[in-house]
This record gives sequence, C-alpha cells and structure tokens, in this order.
Amino acid sequence: MGSVISKPDRLPVESLLLDVADVLATSLDLDTTLRRVAEVVRKVIDYEIFAILLLNEKTQELRFRFQVGYPPEFAERSRIKVGQGVTGITAASRQPVLINDVREDSRYIEGVPNVCSELAIPLITKNRVIGVIDIEAREPGTFTEEHLRILTLVASRMAAGIENAQLYTRTTKQARILLLLNEIARELTSILNLDELLGRVAELVRRLIDYQMFSILLVDSSGEKLQHRFSLRFNENIHLKHEISLGRGIVGYAAQEKQAVLVPDVTKDPRYVLANPETRSELAVPLIYKSKVVGVLDLEHTRRGFFTEEHQRTMSTLAAQIAIALENARLYEEIERQERRLERDLSLARELQGRLLPQSNPKLAHLDVAAKFVPARAIGGDLYDFIPYSMSRLGIVIGDVSGKGAPAAIYAALVSGIIRSHAPIEPAPAEMLSAVNLSLAERRIEAQFVSIIYAVWDDAQRTLTVSNSGLPRPIFVHGGKNEVIEATGLPLGLFDEAEYDEFDFRMKPGDMFVFFSDGILDARNRKGELFGRGRVEKIVAECSVNSAAAVVDALFKAVAEYSAGVETFDDQTVVAIRVPGAAHSPAKKK
Repeated sequence: MGSVISKPDRLPVESLLLDVADVLATSLDLDTTLRRVAEVVRKVIDYEIFAILLLNEKTQELRFRFQVGYPPEFAERSRIKVGQGVTGITAASRQPVLINDVREDSRYIEGVPNVCSELAIPLITKNRVIGVIDIEAREPGTFTEEHLRILTLVASRMAAGIENAQLYTRTTKQARILLLLNEIARELTSILNLDELLGRVAELVRRLIDYQMFSILLVDSSGEKLQHRFSLRFNENIHLKHEISLGRGIVGYAAQEKQAVLVPDVTKDPRYVLANPETRSELAVPLIYKSKVVGVLDLEHTRRGFFTEEHQRTMSTLAAQIAIALENARLYEEIERQERRLERDLSLARELQGRLLPQSNPKLAHLDVAAKFVPARAIGGDLYDFIPYSMSRLGIVIGDVSGKGAPAAIYAALVSGIIRSHAPIEPAPAEMLSAVNLSLAERRIEAQFVSIIYAVWDDAQRTLTVSNSGLPRPIFVHGGKNEVIEATGLPLGLFDEAEYDEFDFRMKPGDMFVFFSDGILDARNRKGELFGRGRVEKIVAECSVNSAAAVVDALFKAVAEYSAGVETFDDQTVVAIRVPGAAHSPAKKK
C-alpha cells in the first residue's frame, strides 16, 4: 500500500502555474500533454491512484484517457454517465468534489479495491466541461481543502492545454485519415478486376480500422437481396453462400435505410441475426452509387464497443469511393462478359456469313470466275452469289447493303434469301432487281437499302446480260481496252416503282468483266485520299491478259497497300469473269 504525501502547508502556486504554462507551450500531443498534467498534479499530491477522464459531448459519457493504478480492463471498458458516480457528479455540477470516506457515500463507483478518499476536479475551458481529474487514496481524509483549492486553480489552465491538444490530435488524425482515404481512393479506382478489388478493399480498410471480421455484400440483380461476395474471418478468407433480404439484420437494415449502422453490443440489438457467435460489436456501411445502394460493407469485432463514431464517419466517407470502384469493376466485368459473348456471336456470324457465300466458284466451259469479299468489321453487308440457271446459264450477283457490321450483314442475308427465292423462275436481270425491290418494300426497314448488280451469263452463247441498281459501274475489258459500262439504277428498297435497264454483251476469248463494291473505290490512304476509279481501271488494264483470280488478287493487294495503317471503312467485294484465251461486241440498251 502506498501513502499520499502532502506538500508543505503553503504550496508553491506560482511554480505550479509556471509548470502548467510550460505544458501548454511545449506540447500539442494529447498523450504527452496528459502525462505532463499528471506530473504537475503529482507536485501537489503524491498520488497512487490517478485518472484523467475526458467527456464525450455527444454521448455525455466520461471515458478514461490517462490513468495510474486502475486495472486496465476496467479503465478500457468504463463509460461513466454525466451525473453518475463522483466524477459524473463533478462534471454535471461543474464543481470539485472532496470525499473523506467513500465507504459512507452512495455516489461512489468502485474501480480500485479498498479506496477511502477521493478528490475530483472538473476541467473547464471556455465555459465548457471537457473532463475530470480524479485522485483516490486508500487512507480516509487524505485530501484537504488546500489540495482542492490549488488543483481547482490550475485545472482551468490545464483544461485549455488539454483541449488544444485534443483539437490538434483530432485535426492531425483527420488530416492523416484524409490523406490515407485519398490514397486508398486513387488505388481502388485503378483496379478493374472485381475479385482483386474486393480483396484489396479488405487490406486497405485494415489500415484504418483493426477489424476482426470483414464482409462485402452486393445487391443481386433483383435488387431485393444481399449476396456475400467477399468475407474474412480473423484474416482467413471464407466463402459464405447465404443471402440476406434487404431490411433483415443489421446489414439489411443499413441497405434498406441507406445509412450506416453502428452497434456497440449486438446482443442488445433486436435487428442482429446471429451469424458469428463471437461477434459483439458491428459497423455496417451502405455502398451507394448515384443514390442507389449497390452493397454493404460490414465490420465486426469480438469486443463490445470496439467501433466508434469516428470509425463510422471514416467508413462512410470511404464507402462512396468503394461504391464507385465497385461499379467500375462490375461494369468492366460486364463489358468483358459481353465482349466474350459478342466475340462468340461474331465468330458464329462470320461462319454463317461465310456459308451464305458460295463455297467454291462455278466451273463453266467458257468462263473463268473469281470472287473475294473482305468485311470492314468482323461481318459485313456486301454479298455475292452464283445461281445456276438451266441451259448452262448462270446468275451472278454482287451487292452492297447500306451501313456496316451486324445490321448490314442481317439485311444482306435477307436480300440473299429473297434473291434465292426468286431464282427458280430464272428471271432476267431487270426482272430480278424489280422483284427484289418489291419484296424489300413489303419489309421496309428505316434507312436500309441495297445496291445490286445482277447479271445472267449464257455459257453456250457466251453472252452476258447486266442490270445495275446503284453499284459502281462495271468495267468491260475487250480488245485489250477498258470500257466503263454506263449501267446505273436506283438502290433497292427505297422506291416501289423503280425500273431497271438491261445491257447485253457477246464476249469473246480474252474478254473480261470486273464488278466491285464502293469499298474498293472509297479506300483511303493516310492523307485521306480515295483509291478511286482511276486506279481500279489502271490495275484491270494491266492484268487484262491474266486470269480472273489474278485480277481480283491484284485489286485487293493494291487497295491494302494504298490504305496501309488506315482503318478499313467499308466492306470490299470484287467479282471478275473472263472468257479464257483473245474481242468485243458493243452493248445494246433494251
């Protein structure tokens, strides 16, 4: 047992005030300030049991902030309401309380066994009570009115120093937390893998709060349930499968009410649903993105009252950044999923489109045929086809649908189907174009149309009949020279009553026709200049004695070289037909 030694009758007040001034002037660290206040008080009373309790203004509770002689668990757990116990009464009355024998005072709350004397001094600054200095002794009548007077005198000055240190500590801590929150936010928004993000959130949150159990639950697609997406229990990653309805339990309540829920003791909260028997305190914070709850971040601890209002404020601030990062990651995950699905769909579409095109070029006695189609995207809206007629005749189709990509490809498939449906009656080229035009008019789609050249080759007579509905004018090579056939017409699917001309040609050995879509002419180089008809005609002239396949390959090679490094803008198709061997008959317009 220690004893309390009083100072001489006339205590050195001036020296004490200088010591207090020194405390105020030399430290803004709260722990240092409290320790030095305790040292100053010891110059007045050589205590054995001493405490500084600070007031939580919101809860109106006194909590131990510095102590000597108390059991640590008691000091850590104790929350003394203003008005209760000797220290609580001191805070409420704003007056010092001196008790010679606490055994005869019902207000006394025992913290240390065998205590008899107690002296409590309020800490008041700016007319506000911020805490209480409490000294206890095991002998009765230990403290005197002189102790009370001197400590009351210096306590108000000590209170100012303590408040300044509190403010500085709070401000410094807030600045540190804000810097950490900013650092965390920057890192989180750079992670786009959802599972990686959730694991990193758990790691970063621990830098702010030393939790024991951690979960992130995400709202499911129905918007009515929370699903566990990531959970830690004492640093071990576990997989939880159960779902929680919005409004059920503490996390469900946080999600439904869109507000953080701080529960000091879950055993006393009727909302709590027992999931972890060890849990005593819980903090659930909703993750809100654009006014919509996307999930809940849930922290748990085995100690009652572990989470504080400061924890709640910090996590509420961080929750907004976590919600944004989650939505970014979920969006990226969804885009990746859609891209994989789209890639599968495009792969299938490429295969289907490839099967809609002729699998081989027709073999005729008097005609060499070659064709090639290169879409601007994975699939495209150009088409070509060869349709067998009776009597050694062949229907030749080359078409260009407005637009690109999947819509154009679907429309091209529709056009191919319509052409095939009319083919059994073996219409002449103009009749075929009119029939397709009327069929498309019955199925009109806004801003969709197709330009087609339809030709019929008679292999026995070596004649070709051509009609055009808007494709570039074809090139007829005969007698070693190029002739541009002035076959034009309106695209199909725009005008119901459109009519189309036919052009007849008798071809001789060495003669050739080259048909092509706009994508060949409109290919651009890095300067934005078009490939143009002139280059097409020049290449065709240079290859006039070569096979049909050589002409097609030469055109595509020249276009590829010309537009190297530039994204292909339009689908490209070329069909060439050539009578094998070396002359020409002028065209007659019907």
